[in-house]
Amino acid sequence: MRPIYTFLLILFVSLLSEHTYAQIETITLEQLQAKTIQRGNDTLYIVNFWATWCGPCVAELPYFEQAAKDNAGKKVKILLINLDFPSEKAKVIAFVTKKKLQNDVYLLNAGDPNKWIDQVDSSWDGAIPATVFYKAGKKVFFHEGDLTQAELNEKIKLYNP
Repeated sequence: MRPIYTFLLILFVSLLSEHTYAQIETITLEQLQAKTIQRGNDTLYIVNFWATWCGPCVAELPYFEQAAKDNAGKKVKILLINLDFPSEKAKVIAFVTKKKLQNDVYLLNAGDPNKWIDQVDSSWDGAIPATVFYKAGKKVFFHEGDLTQAELNEKIKLYNP
């Protein structure tokens, strides 16, 4: 009887260790800005706006994951800002878990995009994906559209030599 309990315990622990539970915080635009626009902080903050229903967004997520691994131990912080509806948080958590995303993922609850996208960048027409780099309290780069791994790496090296 004892071997059966041991086997079940090992099976249970192994299943738990393979399954990650995504922690996704819902934040406002003001909270996002407080996390990224920090004067006197020399960390490069890379903010990527994406959605689960956006094909190009989903395609470039692995590039941000790789960039985080390549820059581990450096002053680079990647934030993935999901633009699905806040009511779809469970769907986003399932997506993040399935894709095994390791970067910090936040669900943006900022209301009508037409009222806040200009606060991110005045040239942004709202299309996603969109990526913003902040350093020392200032926006240093904005890109609307998808990035290749090479483009992302190049921009990181440019702003965080």
